Amino acid sequence: MKNDSKSTFTLAFYNLENLFDTVDDPETHDDDFTPDGRKRWNSKRYHRKIKKLSSVISQIGVEESGKPPIVVGVAEIENLKVVTDLVEAKDLEEHHYGIVHYDSQDERGIDVALLYQKEHFELLDSQAFPLIFVDEDGEPDYSRDVLLVKGKLFGELTYFIVNHWPSRRKGTKETEPKRIKAARLVHAIIDQVKEETEDPTIVIMGDFNDNPNSTSIKQHLVTEDLHNPFESIYDKGKGTATHDDNWYLFDQIIFSKKFFNEGNKLVFREAEIFEEHFLKSWKGKRKGDPFRTYIGKWHQGGFSDHFPVYVEFEKKNFEY
Repeated sequence: MKNDSKSTFTLAFYNLENLFDTVDDPETHDDDFTPDGRKRWNSKRYHRKIKKLSSVISQIGVEESGKPPIVVGVAEIENLKVVTDLVEAKDLEEHHYGIVHYDSQDERGIDVALLYQKEHFELLDSQAFPLIFVDEDGEPDYSRDVLLVKGKLFGELTYFIVNHWPSRRKGTKETEPKRIKAARLVHAIIDQVKEETEDPTIVIMGDFNDNPNSTSIKQHLVTEDLHNPFESIYDKGKGTATHDDNWYLFDQIIFSKKFFNEGNKLVFREAEIFEEHFLKSWKGKRKGDPFRTYIGKWHQGGFSDHFPVYVEFEKKNFEY
């Protein structure tokens, strides 16, 4: 291990690629993920995916800290049930993760959530902020909520903001204004936080559907008091997801620069993509890509179409 595992801990983010249960929700467009739906999603496939994802989360950061991440942001989860099944799975149950989740008005019914080890993070408050657009007919078009969670991380007041920004499916440039609006919502949330806490400690994590050098991130999200360690990782040509043989680093963790202060009780050390060999396709034209659950309607039995990301911190100058 790189550091004394007693003083080191990690925070992570993972897009779980459509973690749906098998039950049809009449209020959302989840029909594909039912036994009779296009993807033939059934209990056997669901429980296999839960087992695989819980195994992944249980291994993130263990080499550095000796334990799974203290806090994990997740995206593409259908409801509280699937996240509960995840944290109660064999590989995670001993770590006693709590869950913060709200049902958003996203038309597919997918949300974000925050998992936290109750032993090390004390939940104080949480709030979901809707991200709403207007479609071509003048009707409201809902994306995933932005989640704000307030708590004490090893006794230190910390705010987590979990995101899953609008996709590029209808074109990168065409959809860019939506992600810029999402960045502005995050800063409105930060302004609200600053009204109650002067110089707050903030961690922003998510699948931003944009790279670290994209306009929404570089110009609208990362202000001078924030640091994005994934920018230098992206500059090295690395990513968390692929499309048309290109790597994209949509999954990022951004945080207050005060984590660099050696006098701080929690100090940033390193950022990583968790890209172990078992998470990758091992053959064919997608060899080396994230080993997905589905390609189109075809079940692959993999983990996710994204790699997780994590950041490593050191506890200093105090005993917890």
